[in-house]
Amino acid sequence: MTVMNNTFDYATAFSTAEIVAARNAFLQYDIDKQVELLTVMPVEESMGILHHCSVAHVQHLLNALDAQGFDREAREYANHLGFIHSEAEPAKSYLSTGVFAHVKQRIGWIVGLALLGIVSGMIIAQYEDTLSQLVLLAVYMPVIAAAGGNTGSQAATLVVRALATGELRKRQWLKVMWKEARVAVFIGVAIAAVMMVRILLFNHNATVGAFALHDIAVAIALALFIQVTISTTLGGLLPIVARACHLDPAVLVSPVLASVVDISGMWIYFTVVNTYLGIGS
Repeated sequence: MTVMNNTFDYATAFSTAEIVAARNAFLQYDIDKQVELLTVMPVEESMGILHHCSVAHVQHLLNALDAQGFDREAREYANHLGFIHSEAEPAKSYLSTGVFAHVKQRIGWIVGLALLGIVSGMIIAQYEDTLSQLVLLAVYMPVIAAAGGNTGSQAATLVVRALATGELRKRQWLKVMWKEARVAVFIGVAIAAVMMVRILLFNHNATVGAFALHDIAVAIALALFIQVTISTTLGGLLPIVARACHLDPAVLVSPVLASVVDISGMWIYFTVVNTYLGIGS
């Protein structure tokens, strides 16, 4: 947390003596009871008490609030007291943050994930025999990666916004996973159906190589469905994982999701196609 100037005016509601007396009574309780009180006390009173507590104790209380599922309240108290509590809220605004500060915040993930991207190339190289037997598969490789990335990014953006506004809490990850999994199934079916129609209508040969065109279309559509389903669900969960690990979802989610989708997409694509068409068996 970053300490900033106090911006909350509680002094007009209570005298200093009243606040000190309330603070002394408040500190007699254990930490769990203090957390409970902070969730039910009037905000003016709780802010006055917290302002007269030590910084270390306030930080401990905010962390306890967050850990017990009151992350929205923790952020509100942190903002009023001049703390920066949420990893998604930078200590400075975007424009006031220096170029090198932005670089420092982002470059580690970008470089690391760029190196991880080599795995995609290794997977493709492993399936050179498959591509040599069925060149048509190469045409739809970008579709797999793009579809997974697009649907995953949509889900991630919605969840990041919900976390930032306090609509969602980390403990609700199971509800997010269930909702995004259902959304993913419908989107996956729609995209897979469109892709099957595209392959069957725009390829005039009944066979490609030694394989029937409709079998190829089903294999590609199935791989696309699996990829979209996994990517969408993962996109919904990644921001929550980032927040739980005290990382900034805005910085972390997009590059990590892109790398994971690229790697998983290629593996899913070739595994499904090889298995369904019996290539290499």
